[in-house]
Amino acid sequence: MSGKVAGKPSKAASKEPSSLTKLYLFAYNAVQVGGWSYILYQLINYYVLQGPQFRAQITLWDYTRVAVIIFQNAAFVEILNAVFGLVKSNPVVTTFQVFSRMMVVVGVVMATPTGKVSPGLPIALFAWAVTEIIRYGFYALNIIKVVPKIVVFLRYTTFIALYPIGVTGELLCFWWAQRYAKEHSVWSLEMPNKWNATFSYYALLWIVMLGYIPIFPQLYLHMFALRRKILGGDAKKKAN
Repeated sequence: MSGKVAGKPSKAASKEPSSLTKLYLFAYNAVQVGGWSYILYQLINYYVLQGPQFRAQITLWDYTRVAVIIFQNAAFVEILNAVFGLVKSNPVVTTFQVFSRMMVVVGVVMATPTGKVSPGLPIALFAWAVTEIIRYGFYALNIIKVVPKIVVFLRYTTFIALYPIGVTGELLCFWWAQRYAKEHSVWSLEMPNKWNATFSYYALLWIVMLGYIPIFPQLYLHMFALRRKILGGDAKKKAN
């Protein structure tokens, strides 16, 4: 979600992207804004505009899954963009951020029936949708160098609430999934087998969940550092 902290620009980093690259990046970000706006609409429609009878006929996951699978997994492109230098984001940070979300969608919600009905799913989807609409909107406008101050403010302020909300939803999804994985041994490989190897999906879920403890605070504090830099905290100190 966050980019690399700016340091002394290298020649490669300061090189202006080509018109074709700008067009591609603008189109990608604009499409993602549209996709996550649609997902946010689906959430509002499901919980606010529709009544109990509608929700009794279809689960939130069944209602939103096509859009979520498409637009969340499309974020894999961002890893390639960072690796090939099309954007200035740190490839390692980008990879963690993208795969943590993909793990929730593919490795938790799609992989277990309990993940699909976790109370964390609507929480995560709401935080993701609002965050991504702002983030991709900021990126798209930045490419054409027309970024209103309110968009900059939202980009570096809303994360204060949305990041913890999103992580809470994600961890709730993991928690609901691990219960099912423990009871049914799904997606696991037990000995003996022809590969002479073992794999525990249940253990993997716990490893990922525990990984949030050291990693999330670093990403969260990184965003606060960016906020001070972009919104003027550091600039004001230098001016004084």
